[in-house]
Amino acid sequence: MLHRLTLIVLIGLTLFLVAGCSPTVMRDIGLDKPAPRKTEQDLNAGIRNYDKGNYRTAARELRYALKKGLIYRRDKVNAHKYLAFIYCVTDRTQLCGDEFKKALILDPYFELSPAEAGHPIWGPVYRRVRKEMTLHRRFSEYDGRGMYLHPYVFSSIIYA
Repeated sequence: MLHRLTLIVLIGLTLFLVAGCSPTVMRDIGLDKPAPRKTEQDLNAGIRNYDKGNYRTAARELRYALKKGLIYRRDKVNAHKYLAFIYCVTDRTQLCGDEFKKALILDPYFELSPAEAGHPIWGPVYRRVRKEMTLHRRFSEYDGRGMYLHPYVFSSIIYA
């Protein structure tokens, strides 16, 4: 009888502990997400520095994040977008266009928000690059990662 009572108490305690580790509790205390890697921290720091107007520091952090290998395509596109913004506001429109091209190659459906697209400095550069990319939509070279690259776009990135 004592053995059976002990077993019931142990099962009850186990169920209580397991219930305490439910996804809701884990999410509420922040244990459901892994800590961001160094590269994602650099991306976030680059965006924060961009927002503060520290363009040189922001560009360095964004380039470093890209070089070290961001995992998600969305993060890579975001890094290229902010680099394009930085190059445009520092009057380096060729580099600005190159960064927009890189973002569009990673994500052909990449669009700026209406506020970003309407910006007087990088809005026209983005629209020009987008138009070029649309005209060359005949993707013909498979890169092995599920993307087809047009030779014009591919060569402008490799040889630029």
